[in-house]
Parts: sequence; structure tokens; C-alpha cells
Amino acid sequence: MAFKHISVLLHETVDGLKVKPEGIYVDATLGGGGHAFEVCKQLTGKGRFIGIDQDAAAIAAASVRLGDFGERVTVIRSNYCEMKSKLHEIGIDKVDGIVLDLGVSSYQLDTAERGFSYRVDAPLDMRMDQRQETTAKDIVNNYSEMDLFRVIRDYGEDKFAKNIAKHIVIEREKGTIETTGQLIEIIRHAIPMKVQKTTGHPAKRTFQAIRIELNRELEVLRDSLDTMIDMLNPGGRICIITFHSLEDRIVKSSFRKNENPCICPSNFPACVCGKVSKGSVVTRKPILPSEEEMEENSRSKSAKLRIFERS
Repeated sequence: MAFKHISVLLHETVDGLKVKPEGIYVDATLGGGGHAFEVCKQLTGKGRFIGIDQDAAAIAAASVRLGDFGERVTVIRSNYCEMKSKLHEIGIDKVDGIVLDLGVSSYQLDTAERGFSYRVDAPLDMRMDQRQETTAKDIVNNYSEMDLFRVIRDYGEDKFAKNIAKHIVIEREKGTIETTGQLIEIIRHAIPMKVQKTTGHPAKRTFQAIRIELNRELEVLRDSLDTMIDMLNPGGRICIITFHSLEDRIVKSSFRKNENPCICPSNFPACVCGKVSKGSVVTRKPILPSEEEMEENSRSKSAKLRIFERS
């Protein structure tokens, strides 16, 4: 299957970077290279672009798509949490812009055997990096009932998390839960039918929660943001697209803290903590997709773009 992914908030993100023709830019979640292609079109011979992704299919597709830009493009298979060390290896310590397009790609969702989708029966996988040994199957079959409850409650924000966890544990005692189809049936039995009729697919939140837990998505984001902001040159920008309320909360909080890191009590006449602002939040409110984009691409509906500029 060809790697297909429609880049969300494409022009808003690229415009938000304020690309300098001779600058250095990183797309840390490269995907199919949609944002990357638009950035590379604006770079001159001295400009450089680095694309990072942990998915082998994304790396292959983006490498082909960006092939015409020649040596100004470097593609690296890695998680963006390793961005600083990976760039240091190729002689880059500071950059002029970073893009993060979080969440799961259309390709990953539409490729049944990857196990991300609750719309087809497939092995319980959900790995964004297939070099990783642990899969969704391991979480479903090995986590304690309390840990399953925590994951589904915290990352899926599902009010039936306790009952879903209970049903999973009951069913796996009869035999290993191997497929997405099995898990979907278990979830269906754990959620009242009258609720299912009004809230969309019953497995959506649980699948999202397991995927986030397996790939450490929120942990990686939380641990990487300060480092990425530190890597920006003065005037450099980081543009982050989120698809989940928890992701957006982390980005919003980090941007605010980096803009105003002072921890002095509000009644102090002057700052004495010595913490200095790293820049400013460009987007006081997140940029949302247009009505037209949401109509053309339903997966864009939950997208939010936030931008920070280094001082």
C-alpha cells in the first residue's frame, strides 16, 4: 500500500514557520513529507532540511517525495525525542524552525495490519516504530486491571474505563486476546448500548489510549519540548499540531512556561528567581482548520496548531 497522508493545517503551519531561504528546518514527525515539501520549496541552495520519523514506511515515502531537493535534505529514522543527538551527529546544534505533527497518520490508520484502526480486524499491534518489541497485544494481555483502567481513563478519557478494563481481564482469562476485532467485541459488551448509539464508535477512546501508552506519546512530548525550544536560533519558531486534548494541554503549558518562567510569588515587587524568558507565544489561541478543510478531511476536525518564537 502506498503511503498516503493528507497534511493537516498545511499552509498555516508552513506560513507560521516564517521560512528563511537559507535557514535550517526540521520536521520531527516527517510522515509522507507534506509539510516538508512546502518548506523545502522555499529553501535556497544553502538552506537545509532534516526530516525525522520512526516509521520505516514514512521514511521511504518521504525520501522519494523529497528526492528532487537533493543534498539539502537529510532524512533520519528516529523518534523526535532523540532529535538533539541525531542533529549533533550531522554537525547541527541550532535550527531556525521545527514542525511537529502529532498523532497517527492516515497511512497507519488505513494499513490494516498495523493494528491502529478499530474499523478492521487485524493483529493487535499499534507500534509507530516496528523495531519496538512491545505491542498493543502485550498491554491488553499483560497489564493489571488497575493499570488498564488507568490507561483508558487517563489517555482515552472514557467514563466506562473501569468496566472496559474489567471485561478485558475476564475475557483474557479464557484465552489470549490477539486481534483488534476481539478487543472491539469486548469493549462493545462493556458499554451500554444506548450510549453506543449516541457517542460514535465504542472502541475509539480505548484504542487511542492503548496507542498513546504503547508509544509513550505524551511522555515523549512532555520531555522533548524544552530541548526543542532551546535548539531554536533567535527568531526561530516551533509549530506543533495536536489532535488530542492532553497533547494540546502539554504544548500550551510548555509554551507559557517558556514565555514566562518566573516562579516568584505574585506579591514580590521584582523577580529574584533569575529565570529568563526564552521567547513568546505567537498563538494566544490555537489555529484551527477551516470549515473547508474539515469537510475535505474529517481527520482534521480535532487539530490545533500552536506556535512559539524564540527570542
